[in-house]
Amino acid sequence: MSKEEFPSEKDLTQEEKDDKLKKAEAKDTEEAADKAAEPKAESKESSELESLKKQVADLTAKNKELEDKYFRSEAEIQNAQRRYSKERANLVKYESQRLGKDILPSVDNLERALQVKADDEVSSQLKKGIEMTLEGLVRALKDNGIEEIKADGEKFDPTLHQAVQSVPAENDDQKDHVVQVLQKGYVYKDRTLRPAMVVVAQ
Repeated sequence: MSKEEFPSEKDLTQEEKDDKLKKAEAKDTEEAADKAAEPKAESKESSELESLKKQVADLTAKNKELEDKYFRSEAEIQNAQRRYSKERANLVKYESQRLGKDILPSVDNLERALQVKADDEVSSQLKKGIEMTLEGLVRALKDNGIEEIKADGEKFDPTLHQAVQSVPAENDDQKDHVVQVLQKGYVYKDRTLRPAMVVVAQ
């Protein structure tokens, strides 16, 4: 290929030179714009990344909060179920408690009636009938877990005995012991249904 096919700068017309110059300037401008756009693009990407990181942190915190609420609710449900089971078991275990409490005054009255002296045959027969009634009631109470509290001569126990009076002890062995029972007390299974009203030696 000859030199004519590749003209030198000298052979170019002014118009061609101007056109070439414009193209070079346009290329430089484009490169400069690309370079200027690069930091903006990086800045935009960095901003988007920070925004995504914040969203992830917010969602993680929200998830932790919901998880805590779930575990608290689960614990509350389990506690409620345990309370319900315990209350139900107690209801079954102590179902006769109220009935026993209501019957005890009648037992007291029958015992007081037996302390009256029978002067004739009729009174004796009546007293015998009261004895049989009392025995039947006491047996029924015992069958349902209600028993008399041992008190006379026992060491005073505030969970079983109610001291309504105190007297001087005759000796050291008698001190803090029950010397008289004014009203019988009763226990129902492992509960004190009614404490015994007693006199205690001090």
